[in-house]
Order: sequence, then structure tokens, then C-alpha cells
Amino acid sequence: MPDFFRYVRLPAVVVLWLCAAGVGAQPRDHADHAPAGSQSEFDNATALRISQAAIGNRLPDLAFTRSDGSRLTLSDLRGKPLVISMIYTSCYHICPTTTRHLAEVVAKARDALGPDSFRVLTIGFDVANDTPDGMRVFAAQQAVSQPGWDFLSASRETIDALAKELGFQYFPTAKGFDHLIQATVTDADGVIYRQVYGMQFQTPLLVEPLKDVVFGRTSEASLVTSIGHKVRLFCTVYDPSTDRYYFDYSIFIGMFIGLASTLLVVVFLVREWRRKRGR
Repeated sequence: MPDFFRYVRLPAVVVLWLCAAGVGAQPRDHADHAPAGSQSEFDNATALRISQAAIGNRLPDLAFTRSDGSRLTLSDLRGKPLVISMIYTSCYHICPTTTRHLAEVVAKARDALGPDSFRVLTIGFDVANDTPDGMRVFAAQQAVSQPGWDFLSASRETIDALAKELGFQYFPTAKGFDHLIQATVTDADGVIYRQVYGMQFQTPLLVEPLKDVVFGRTSEASLVTSIGHKVRLFCTVYDPSTDRYYFDYSIFIGMFIGLASTLLVVVFLVREWRRKRGR
């Protein structure tokens, strides 16, 4: 199928992208959709609308199984932002490509924001096949072994409950599933902050919302930590020539010089005013 069918964009999505809102293109997985003549319940416009409507939802405390067989609940992860990607392991192209690209962007985000600043969950929604062993093999095939990244399985009830809260639509077809290609960013309290769409989205579409939720969680932080977060939020900038984020000290130095210069001018004016008044 021609590539442009994978890059359908609604005008509202384009506007959100231009505003760095984190909404990209490629909303649908076409890799394993049904052959000609079969029917799928999936509709792009409806899926995007449902996905966007999920922003602001707070994820319930659901239980999952890691690829090593251990148990993990969403409450175990409270206190750090999350990136959640739902896949199915029998997908031969889209899900593997999406996961490998996500790994590249996550590495860049952690370089900029800190190695332990957020967690990543890849969750298999095809419960018949996405077993802990299946998720372990899938992770190995994509060469993903980053700390703080779990590949999870769950029951049908758990997957359905999670998909509903995430606004994630998927429907079985003759050769797999039609589904939204979606990464969800939540804040440290498990509230959905942004949806990022696409198989190979641009780096800032994920990192910018992560900056907000990583550096913005200051309610329990000390004053010094809070100020540090604000400085990093403002001074961590994206360089499109290298596709990397870096801490721009020049912004901070410029602000300091500007404030110092303003203070010196104020002191000078006050001294001059006092000198003339004394005369």
C-alpha cells in the first residue's frame, strides 16, 4: 500500500503538531489489515477523536505480568511519568518498527532529561499470543533492554480496561489487527498528558511533553529543586541539525547577565537620584 495512506493527518492534528502539542501522523497500523473484500470496524477519524478525548484520564491501578513472570501494578509506578505503547507481537512490520524508533527517541529523551526521569511500558494487547515469553522474545528481537522499560502481558479484562482509559482502538482482521499507532505520555500521578502518533514520529513530539511532566512535577519538591526544574525546563532545547536535546547554558547566562545589568542600572539611577537630592 502506498506510504501516503499511512500518513493521514486531520487539520486539527497538524495544528497541534505546529504548536508542539505532540500529535503526529500515521494513526493506523496498516501492516496486517484484512485483504480486499473483508470488513474492519476501524475508522481513522473516530479513533483519533476517542484517543484525544482520553487526555486527562487517570489510569486505574491495573496489574500486569513482566516478561520475567513477576507482577507489576500501575500504582508501583506512581511518582514518575510514563510512556505507554500498545503492540501485538505477531505484527511483522509496524509494531517492531514503531518499538525500535521509540527506543531511539527514549534514549535521546533520557540523555536530556535524566536516565531515571521516566518509565516506559510496552504492553501486548493480543492476550492469546502476547504472553510473558512472547513479550520477552519481542523485546529481544527489537534489541530493547533499557533500564526502566518493561514489556508486559495482562488478562483480557485488564487490556480492555487499559485500552478504554488510553483511548486506544484496535480491531481484529483476517491477518492481524487494525489499531492506532499511539504512544501515551502520563504525568507522575498517572494522568494522561499527551498522545503521540506515528510509526516514526519526530523526536520533539515525545520529548517536549516529557519535559513538561518531568520538570513540572514540583509540588513536593524543595524550593531549590523546584527552581532547578524550571531552569532545566526552559534551558533544555532541541537541535534539529543533530536531532538531539542539550542544556543551553547561554540562555541561563544571558538571563543572569540581563538581570545583573538591570540591577546595576537601578543602583546607578538610585545613587544619582540621591546625589541630586542631597545637593
